[in-house]
Amino acid sequence: PVVLVPTNRPPRRERLPDRVYGTMVQKFEAIVEEVKHYNDQGRPVLIGTRSIDKSMILSRMLTDMGIQHDVLNANEVEREAEIVAEAGKRGRVTVATNMAGRGTDVKLEQGVKDIGGMHVICTELHDAARIDRQLIGRCGRQGDPGSYRQYLALDDDILRTGYGIKRADQLEQKGKSEAGPHHSLAGMIRRAQRRVERKHFRDRMMLLHHEQERTKLQREIGQDPYLDTAE
Repeated sequence: PVVLVPTNRPPRRERLPDRVYGTMVQKFEAIVEEVKHYNDQGRPVLIGTRSIDKSMILSRMLTDMGIQHDVLNANEVEREAEIVAEAGKRGRVTVATNMAGRGTDVKLEQGVKDIGGMHVICTELHDAARIDRQLIGRCGRQGDPGSYRQYLALDDDILRTGYGIKRADQLEQKGKSEAGPHHSLAGMIRRAQRRVERKHFRDRMMLLHHEQERTKLQREIGQDPYLDTAE
């Protein structure tokens, strides 16, 4: 049986409504405005991106707005421990890829809890919701206060992976031609992620099936499935 183990302390992490924009640029502009809002309050902000390229684009936009920040990606591995140690300090802004800083705990500076804790911004859905949850879990740890918001766009990579090129191109064109935010389409983008997760699950099950058949065949002909390679 599955047993639900309660958290050590009641969670105080606040989920803010999703935001959907037509293009990546519009999305990043909105993210920069939100970063400035929380930075003015003194709250630390952690921004997660899917790639090094996008982390650098966002970094340049933050610099143009005069927002001091750190970038944590594969290009900054030597400073990883230092950047993570500083990420929970008052007024700190950190841009990170999904792989950076994994396995480390962001400690909040004294007084940060009193102003709301860390705010996490997810700039795009990953192929697996599990990776999104790992980023979100950086805030509101051990009963600390915190908040997060997920930003999406009609040209996000997940749409191409989940719906195919034709449908993704239609959505991308819609984002370019129709002004204004598209917050009502958040559910559609999340469905694309679930489609990708189901596909990956089917692929894993197919691989498992083939492996089981290979093992069965090798045993029938007297080979060790772990030591011998089938011809």
